Amino acid sequence: MKRPIRVLVAKVGLDGHDRGAKVIATSLRDAGMEVIYTGLRQTAEMVVNTALQEDVDAIGISILSGAHNTVFPKILQLMHEKKMDDVLLTGGGIIPDDDMKKLSALGVGRLFPPGTPMHEIAHYIQEWTKEHRSF
Repeated sequence: MKRPIRVLVAKVGLDGHDRGAKVIATSLRDAGMEVIYTGLRQTAEMVVNTALQEDVDAIGISILSGAHNTVFPKILQLMHEKKMDDVLLTGGGIIPDDDMKKLSALGVGRLFPPGTPMHEIAHYIQEWTKEHRSF
């Protein structure tokens, strides 16, 4: 690869717990990725617009609020509208297994529960990017 993988890490909605997102952002940076962290209280539109402006390879949503069945489909819809079909949408947080399966069926990438080793998340993003992005 000619440049580092670019990842946008975001918190959508009123979920004010961002420690996990910051840990993920730091771990991805340590793995050699370029990370853009949006901070708290973003809208789906803000996330997708920032991802487009920053030309990211992946968007990672950290969600603990229980709004995953609303947030991920909305972001995915906006990504399709903006022709961002070669950008990974992934994330993690408190998401029940059944909901993870439903979101995966919609086209959301792998979702990670609390306690997932950081290297596993970085490896997933690296492998997905190698397969789906060309730069």
